Amino acid sequence: MSKVIISTENAPAAIGTYSQAVKIGTTVYLSGQIPLEPETMEFVSEDFRAQAVQVFKNLAAVCEAAGGELQDMVKLQIYLIDLGQFAIVNEVMAEFFNTPYPARAAIGVKALPKGAQIEIDGVMELPSTD
Repeated sequence: MSKVIISTENAPAAIGTYSQAVKIGTTVYLSGQIPLEPETMEFVSEDFRAQAVQVFKNLAAVCEAAGGELQDMVKLQIYLIDLGQFAIVNEVMAEFFNTPYPARAAIGVKALPKGAQIEIDGVMELPSTD
C-alpha cells in the first residue's frame, strides 16, 4: 500500500513540517487541528467553546478531503491546557458526532501551538472499497 497525502484549503494550512493527514489503505491519520480559521489562519475567538467548535469543523474538512466524514473517526486525542473545560468538549462533541462515538483520550498539557486552548488529532477508518 502506498501512502496518500491529504490536503484541503477548507482546513488551516500546516504550520510546520507535517501534512494535514496521511491515508494508508482505508486508514487516515489526521494531524492535530487547532482553532484557526482556514481563510485567515487566525484564531476564531478567545472563547473556549468557539475554539472547540472550530477544531471539530477543521477536522471535518480534513475527513471530507480524505473521502470520509467526521463520523468515520475511530480515535481522538484531545489536548487541553485546562482539563476543567472537558464538560464543554463533551457538549461540542455531541453536536458533531452521533453514537457510536469514537474512542478518545483527554490529555492535559502546559501549552499548545500559537497559544491555542485545545488541539485534537485522531484516526479515521474509511469504508472499504473492496
